[in-house]
Amino acid sequence: MVEVPKLAKDISELRYSALNHLWMHNRDWVKTGEDGGPDIVVDGNGIEVTDIEGKTWVDVNGGYSSVNSGYGRTEIANAARAQMEQMQYFPQGTTTAPLIKLAEKIASLSPGDLQRSWPVSGGSEANETALKIAKSYHKRLGDNGRYKIISRRGSYHGATGGVMWLGGGGSSRSDYEPAVPGMIYAPQPNQYRCEFNGRTDEECAIRCAEAVENLILFHGPDTMAAFIAEPVSASSLAAVPGDPYWPMVRDICDKYGILLIADEVITGFGRTGKMFALEHWEIVPDIMTVAKGITSSYLPLAATVSTSRISDVFAGEQNLFRQALTFGGHPVCAASALANIEIIESENLVNNSARTGLYLLNKLKELQENHPIVGDVRGLGLLLGLELVKNRDTKESFTPKSGMSKILNKEFRANGLILFATDKGVSLSPPLCIKRSEVDFIIDGIHKSLSTVEKELSIL
Repeated sequence: MVEVPKLAKDISELRYSALNHLWMHNRDWVKTGEDGGPDIVVDGNGIEVTDIEGKTWVDVNGGYSSVNSGYGRTEIANAARAQMEQMQYFPQGTTTAPLIKLAEKIASLSPGDLQRSWPVSGGSEANETALKIAKSYHKRLGDNGRYKIISRRGSYHGATGGVMWLGGGGSSRSDYEPAVPGMIYAPQPNQYRCEFNGRTDEECAIRCAEAVENLILFHGPDTMAAFIAEPVSASSLAAVPGDPYWPMVRDICDKYGILLIADEVITGFGRTGKMFALEHWEIVPDIMTVAKGITSSYLPLAATVSTSRISDVFAGEQNLFRQALTFGGHPVCAASALANIEIIESENLVNNSARTGLYLLNKLKELQENHPIVGDVRGLGLLLGLELVKNRDTKESFTPKSGMSKILNKEFRANGLILFATDKGVSLSPPLCIKRSEVDFIIDGIHKSLSTVEKELSIL
């Protein structure tokens, strides 16, 4: 166990070391240092974390929308320790009991005939694996021309070299061009920003689903391998599609022999008030990817889960799906996942996500009534979003030049919230163990923060 510095001098030296040696996610070390950072957390309990200077924060993001069962769960730590003391890894060509039990558990929880899991280390790997399975599945059936992948603009499916091109373009990808060939982009079924203007939620859903079929026909059904999407798009500020969307997409994929991949990396394991988000529409995908909440981020583990119809094509020595990942299916991670899932089930955290998530959604809608900067409130369970606008009537978005997100993030910190705004808005995904009293604290902090921003930017 690493000793936590307590003296100001030692804390300063640790920060200095971070600024000189650590390359943090989406953080510039120069600006981080100028702001007095980085923040270094040393303890956590429930939805709260404590930093190295003793200040307690509420983590409204739940890590990366990933700490489902909350911080400080010693049951998960004990399970990991026990497995590490018994068998910390495995020789080539073997497996371990916790991984077998985890694969069986995933099969028992998953909808429909999603029965076989390919274990990996994280969500990006899970989605990369899903694309590889989809393409190789078609090849084994003799459809060698099926390589194109449809994803939706405004979605995010990972940071590795292939899946980073899903979800459309953007400046974050410009360093890595040229793009992977065969990437095709469909509209995001987000009624507030629907590409088919002036539509109701249902109309937007129908038009967006029809757009998927139009793309298939335009590019040629015999070139299409898969359609991949989040059931609820976290990267589009928790955009929930209208009810017709998913049944229509399922039918379209079946009609043209295209595999439907559900990216449940964020939405899985209770985040939206169901164990898996597609259960809201009673849809079974051909392939489902899971990560994050499967271990509540206590250790890295993810999986690509397929129906028997898909996996059976790979049965037999000559049909092997050829991929190996050193840490995929690590037994210590698998033991942690089993302990985490036990907590989610025994403490009814999926139901709490539905109930407390609805309470949080209604509180956010009350904020919307009092804050003109809030253009839209949306989401399911404990995956929620606030879209922020300069003007509600025109839905004009903020730009970096406005300084809005910088001011808002400063105010979130002042009010004890670990919560990050972009110029588009704010995503909320707290741990599923959150209580109503903690929701009230969050709402109060957001209210105060929005009030300051509106005052400074003269938004009336």
